[in-house]
Amino acid sequence: MAFRGWPQEAFEFYEELETNNSRDWWLAHKATYDSAVKAPMEELMAAVADEFGPMRLFRPNRDVRFSKDKSPYKTAAAAMTATDGAACYVQLSSEGLMVGGGQYHLASDQLTRFRDAIADDDTGTALAQICDDLRSDGYEVAAAETLKTAPRGWDKDHPRIDLARMKGAVVLTHLPRAKWMSTAKALGRITDVWR
Repeated sequence: MAFRGWPQEAFEFYEELETNNSRDWWLAHKATYDSAVKAPMEELMAAVADEFGPMRLFRPNRDVRFSKDKSPYKTAAAAMTATDGAACYVQLSSEGLMVGGGQYHLASDQLTRFRDAIADDDTGTALAQICDDLRSDGYEVAAAETLKTAPRGWDKDHPRIDLARMKGAVVLTHLPRAKWMSTAKALGRITDVWR
């Protein structure tokens, strides 16, 4: 079946889950999750697989073993491409969509190459300009972890120290809940961000 966006029930499901995050509520509303959230997400995953690669849907359950917050369910549904390189990501919540891509956390050898590119005047200046342009266009440039101080061997006053402190690089945009998210236009809006 072709992806036609998420019905309004998907957003309403997460609004209600935010205030009723319990196993009893989840079980009573699981059919809504399956039809309004999971099924459209799987349709999206199938629609983008040829161009962006296979995606995986994250489990709705939270790992609460070491958390003070014992809410059993995530208040958003998310899917990500399952590649070794940069990934594409989409998340649905009561507020709308978060769409982005990149490498959330770089391996040690990747981080070394990333910082070498930042240190180089040509590639580093170009990368900083790309990040500035993305931020000007309303995108967020982030990482899973950002150092509080300069990395070892870096001058704390380096002109691109903000990039060097990042241990990954992702570009995200937050799209507030809108009617187009419940239409086939959602596919184009999501893939435009990924491209």
